[in-house]
Amino acid sequence: MKYSIEDLIKQINFLADGAGDIAIMEVCGTHTASIRKFGIMSILPENIKMVSGPGCPVCVTSQEDISAAVAIADREGVIFTCFGDMMRVPCDSTSLYSLFEKGRDVRLVTSPMDAKKIAQENPEKQVVYFGIGFETTAPHTAALVEEADKEKIKNLSVLNSHKTMPSAIKHLLQADSKISALLCPGHVASIIGADAFSFVPDILHLPAAVAGFDAYEILAAILRILDMIHSNKTQCINMYPKAVTKNGNRKALELLYQVMEPDDALWRGLGNIPESGLKFREYYEEFDARYRFEIPKNKASDANGCVCAHILRGKKIPTQCIHFGKDCTPDNPVGPCMVSAEGSCAAYYRYRE
Repeated sequence: MKYSIEDLIKQINFLADGAGDIAIMEVCGTHTASIRKFGIMSILPENIKMVSGPGCPVCVTSQEDISAAVAIADREGVIFTCFGDMMRVPCDSTSLYSLFEKGRDVRLVTSPMDAKKIAQENPEKQVVYFGIGFETTAPHTAALVEEADKEKIKNLSVLNSHKTMPSAIKHLLQADSKISALLCPGHVASIIGADAFSFVPDILHLPAAVAGFDAYEILAAILRILDMIHSNKTQCINMYPKAVTKNGNRKALELLYQVMEPDDALWRGLGNIPESGLKFREYYEEFDARYRFEIPKNKASDANGCVCAHILRGKKIPTQCIHFGKDCTPDNPVGPCMVSAEGSCAAYYRYRE
């Protein structure tokens, strides 16, 4: 028999009673937005806290990578392509959108394959695609590079800032003993599989649940986590079986690791994390924009007072930032967490209570 929403809430309250403070971290930007949208925090018992982690791809892209993107996009003869959110991430006194306003050829794309078409239509220009995101989007970039190689497209490259989730989670939770459990990212798990998060119970000794994205699915996953805590069990439970399997999407992973391999990566707020990024294998390195262009190593700084880095570590919430809702809004973002719809600040702002 399937529980109703009311039953889930009743059971959550029952298991939370007398359980002490429990902090459940979610590491998916869509979860963050959904939790705010559905008002889930307002219906949880006071001792249950939802903590946002590094789940927004735009937000975790390091300021150094944003600076590299701006440097490439500001070159003559370059068409720089990226998803819309990346256009507005501030970088000192500029952004990709600012360069567009000044006349540089910066274009929005909705798929990596759009960059391939642009390159074919503009053979006299160097076309660069800004590859960001986790295992969910990295296979699409791998497909772009594989096709460009097969079709011998020589004027296309990728500024590769893709990251992988497990190493970052391990790094973060090993350093934070206040987190009680993990709400695993459903989108990432659909690619890498539920078993990829088995390290949470096996190594970190914390309960975990892979969750979907509507209110019922999130509450059901929270209930399973509380049940494990109540029973003193540590497992990783797949609560999103309609999209997530044990081993994930093997074809997508095979393509991804045919083109890329693990590498260290710099995360905003978390620093350099070993084996948490992806780089092109030697055969494909000519498609690496860092290989093709000489990029100055500028130390870009965050806006004064912006706490995005602390938010990504689960140490602060958006309303603790001096800029939030004042000089920092979705229309005028001071930091990246207000830029993307998956960012904590944008979610807090949009679904203000």
